Amino acid sequence: MEDSQNKSREGLVRTIGPRALGINVFNMVVGGGIFVLPGVIASYLGPSAVLAFIICAFIVGLIFLCYAEVGSRVKRSGGSYAYIEEAFGPFAGSIASILFWFGWAGLADAAILVAMVETIVLIVPELANPILKTLFMFGLLAFLVFINIRGVKSGVRLYIVNTIGKFIPLALLIIVGVFYIDIDNLKITELPTMEQIGGSALILFFVFSGAECALNASGEIKNPEKTVPRGIFLGLGSILLLYIGLQTVAQGVLGAELANNTEAPLAATAEVVLGSWGGKLLLAGAVISIFATLSGEILATPRIIFATAKDGNLPSFMAKIHPKYNTPYVAIIFYAFAILFIALSGSFEKLAVLASGSILLIYAGVSMATLKIRLRDGPPSEDQFKMPGKAIIPVLSCSLIAWMLWQLTFDEAMGIAALIGVAIAIYLIQKVMKKQNAD
Repeated sequence: MEDSQNKSREGLVRTIGPRALGINVFNMVVGGGIFVLPGVIASYLGPSAVLAFIICAFIVGLIFLCYAEVGSRVKRSGGSYAYIEEAFGPFAGSIASILFWFGWAGLADAAILVAMVETIVLIVPELANPILKTLFMFGLLAFLVFINIRGVKSGVRLYIVNTIGKFIPLALLIIVGVFYIDIDNLKITELPTMEQIGGSALILFFVFSGAECALNASGEIKNPEKTVPRGIFLGLGSILLLYIGLQTVAQGVLGAELANNTEAPLAATAEVVLGSWGGKLLLAGAVISIFATLSGEILATPRIIFATAKDGNLPSFMAKIHPKYNTPYVAIIFYAFAILFIALSGSFEKLAVLASGSILLIYAGVSMATLKIRLRDGPPSEDQFKMPGKAIIPVLSCSLIAWMLWQLTFDEAMGIAALIGVAIAIYLIQKVMKKQNAD
């Protein structure tokens, strides 16, 4: 009886609780970018960068209030895709699926895989050899595929260990670095203008992005009505505290020099605080951090491919569940090969810019889905999460997203339009094929 209650309608086992979900949210968001973020933001805003973190966290909080409500109402696998598809139908869901797992997750994962290899090359120069690089990437992804096919519990254990591993050097830097802060370096002599905040908002926003990936395994989350909102805000709250702590320590230790160090600001801070071994520790932390993010992505993102295929918007074989481990093994293998292909592609850097606009469109779709489901089904029930303000938060979220999309260049906007066009073409081709098979 208990086993049947812990199984979703899709045949997947519900084993992810609030703490595991919160850790995965933390894992998804805190990736390799945190190791360069403090210098980049300081170059925009100087000592007032901490204020921008708080503003950005507020915007992200609004968006994820929408996620918390709609996530407590839509309980099947797929995360953002499932929410949009539930509200607006298979056409919108299919486009959202491709924008998410290819336009955002696939490109971002390939990017951090490349960054991971380039970081390791600093220690092991031989890895720069194209053949060795390919073998390393393949071996790494094969290991993650093996772990996640064996079951979601194995994947959860792996990303919990990895998250602890990447958190330790960052926490150590904050704890020790507090004693090296020069208060004069933290003084805000003038508040930033809206133009300055706008210039940095896009960068900051994407450093907070990724929490939605943890919801792709919705079909394997226990008691989603309570687990989803608790897990989201546990993860995002921890991330905000970590980011503010790192920015404060880096600014307090390096001062004006922080704005000139946009490649490895935390490593530079660690060398001052911890000595020469500090930089090496942060270098190792960067590799562990990226590996941890990849392990979480291989756990979560294939679920959106699985859900899309189960709904008939991708080939049906991608919805196959392993007969022994009850995991979407075909989707996991397919996604890993997609990451490898993109990472090895020479044109990857040109495609990576599409990731930013893709995730913004997904967030807008989820915010609007929250409104649509409320209008269609009424307000959430007592056992579901209900955000305050009725339509105010989703409308405000969409308005802020539109403002951030306005920051994109013309070329980026055209790239996103092209990706949407490809998504529409895939949907239409799949629909024709389904009709022909039916006939």
